Amino acid sequence: MIDAARRVVVFTGAGISTESGIPDFRSPGGLWTKMAPIDFGDFIRSAEIRREAWRRKFEIDKTIARAEPNKGHMAIARLVDIGKVSHVITQNIDNLHQLSGVPAEKIIELHGNGTYAKCLDCGLRYELEEVRVIFEANGEAPNCRACGGIVKSATISFGQAMPEEEMRRAEEATLACDVFLAIGSSLQVYPAAGFPIIAKRNGATLVILNRDPTELDAIADLVIHDEIGPTLAPVAMLN
Repeated sequence: MIDAARRVVVFTGAGISTESGIPDFRSPGGLWTKMAPIDFGDFIRSAEIRREAWRRKFEIDKTIARAEPNKGHMAIARLVDIGKVSHVITQNIDNLHQLSGVPAEKIIELHGNGTYAKCLDCGLRYELEEVRVIFEANGEAPNCRACGGIVKSATISFGQAMPEEEMRRAEEATLACDVFLAIGSSLQVYPAAGFPIIAKRNGATLVILNRDPTELDAIADLVIHDEIGPTLAPVAMLN
């Protein structure tokens, strides 16, 4: 299917990064079974909740910061490099697609990026180490040095609006592809999970690669329930 394709779009979820040692959120034993996610409205409303959010962020980052791209990421990067994959639409916030060599302009991050922070008011970017120094010095969530606004990890939280530009780009890429490859996603989180449906309705071939069944398996042209890296590596002719 990939060989015959003119334009492939890859859509990735947390499952591709578990092979890099990053735990997912929704599976049994995942992060959200251990602690409830923090709602965006609560984050804005409460300084105490912002402190807890940053505490969790730095704790989780102890695992994420050590992660490196795996064979699945490298296979996708190879398919981008040879011109088969036009865009990588991802629900992940771990920056591993960038680290694998996929050009930033070909990555569409629907849920943001957890490797930096930004002011919610003026958009000023903050590196996480700067935020960590402030947080560890006084235990307070930082405010923006430029405008006094709230500084937050550059991710999309529960209750926060999806990024309009990324959603627009993702829809354009989806409508332009002839093969849509969904990898490592439970396909339960909307509106992101709507893109495979859009692709299928527009005439694209839909392939789902995930260790567990998904709600969209029934409409896919090909479903593979297996490990992601070992499955993709031969496709991209990686050793």
